[in-house]
Amino acid sequence: MTPQDTLQKIIQAITQVDLKDQIVVTQVESELAGITQLNITSPQEIIGQIIGKQGKIIKSLRILMAIAFPNQRFNIQIEENL
Repeated sequence: MTPQDTLQKIIQAITQVDLKDQIVVTQVESELAGITQLNITSPQEIIGQIIGKQGKIIKSLRILMAIAFPNQRFNIQIEENL
């Protein structure tokens, strides 16, 4: 399973809105060597659920990705779906 698929499944599992199908995780080429950049595109209503209070959920997602793929480093960004 790729990092992109793993993050997609985790985010769909933690969100509680019917808009789960509109969440898209894309992998982008990073300018920095050795870092995998993952962009999360979701509706505005879900962004708060992904970030969590004081950013605790997004920090936890970064930690889970580091544990699941120990040989890679990740930069995870959230974008609003227009």
